[in-house]
Amino acid sequence: MTNHWQENTAVRSGLDLFAAWVDSQRAYKNLPGLAAGVVVGPELVWAQGFGYADVARQIPATPDTIYRIASITKLFTAVAILQLRDQGKLQLDDPVASHLPWFNMPGPTANAPAITIRHLLTHTAGLPREAAFPYWTDGQFPTLSQIQESVGQQVTAVPPETRFKYSNLGLSLAGAIVAQAASLPYEAYVQEHILRPLGMSSTFVETIDPHHERLAVGYGRRLPGRLEREIMPFTDCQGITPAANMATTVSDLARFASFHLGDGAVGGHRLLRQSTLREMQRVHWLNPDWQSGYGLGFSITRQKDKTYIGHGGAVLGYRTLLRLCPAEGTAVVVLTNADDGDPLAYVDKLFQWVVPPLLAARPSATPAQPDLAWQQYVGKYRDAWGDMQILIQNGELLALDPSQPDPLLATIRFIPVAEHTFRMESENGFLSPDELAIFEVDEGDGRVTRIRLGNTYIERMAGW
Repeated sequence: MTNHWQENTAVRSGLDLFAAWVDSQRAYKNLPGLAAGVVVGPELVWAQGFGYADVARQIPATPDTIYRIASITKLFTAVAILQLRDQGKLQLDDPVASHLPWFNMPGPTANAPAITIRHLLTHTAGLPREAAFPYWTDGQFPTLSQIQESVGQQVTAVPPETRFKYSNLGLSLAGAIVAQAASLPYEAYVQEHILRPLGMSSTFVETIDPHHERLAVGYGRRLPGRLEREIMPFTDCQGITPAANMATTVSDLARFASFHLGDGAVGGHRLLRQSTLREMQRVHWLNPDWQSGYGLGFSITRQKDKTYIGHGGAVLGYRTLLRLCPAEGTAVVVLTNADDGDPLAYVDKLFQWVVPPLLAARPSATPAQPDLAWQQYVGKYRDAWGDMQILIQNGELLALDPSQPDPLLATIRFIPVAEHTFRMESENGFLSPDELAIFEVDEGDGRVTRIRLGNTYIERMAGW
């Protein structure tokens, strides 16, 4: 943590509370360890390890401890697909079979629409959750060739776009499309086009060496009547790699989070269009509860009037979660090495106790200074639809409707772009945000007479 954050009492108090709570949770649940980090904009402002990466050898968990992140891998697969889309090598509405001719899984009905790449990224393809092998039971993951040979023996569970239906098979197919479209193995593509530009030097796409000195030991659940946790078998996801195989650290995953909170460019090199980042993060499938859904790769959740995006991961011995709040420009990473690690509980507490004081502690911008010439625009304007009041508030030129019970709920900010010309900003999409407002001036007395909004006019009221 930089000095700026360390010196803030509220931030320090939130972190002390979190640390005390984590220590208690670990003690009562006999949890081995975890590592966590908080990102604000481009910066990993805080990161810390708790407990042990290896209990037997008493190796502490740190932000540079490596954890297997399982399904968080799917976000990297989604980025790869969208990079290739931006390059014109595929389209999201391409049928999967147009890129993978061997994909011949029969549908549940004769007239079911074709499964597309978009369906894979949003988990709306209706595919079985898994390929036709018991790998989550026996740990023997199929190769891509085995998936290719067996996929025609499976049947799509429901037609596409019937419902959200999570599928590891679906993202594995997306990874195969990446390799086909890029003429490069999936692992090599992600390494070269995502990890290397982001500086994620401690991240592994291919299966990490189980004896890697920085890899946290993966432990099972705490079972009734047993004090010791079982060390879980290590697995190689093989053909399921694009859905579940990556391993990384809090420090590296924070770089990935910062990328998604930015504009899509890294070090002067554009990894994704800014519009593509927004496309990934907005809802493409809304669940019936209207509180959750899916973007392109991202899970999306609405909690306490805030929208969060992210993904969790679960593979034997590890539970992980990355969650971002794009509107605030914040993200939280929690990586645990236990099957009952419950990273969501720690993510929630960091967003509750630590993120708010961090946001409040950000260096404040210099207060806006109003242009003295703006005073000529202040006054009341009217047309057949209602009144508009122009006034200066806190250094900004604002427009509002004074007849409303709470006029501040529908304000327009005027951002100067030229003489008498302003760009309108508003959270309310009905109020013509990002369009121009032009104040017209009488050539004789220089007095503002009306505002032109597009092709309509609002006249200034007499006496104002």
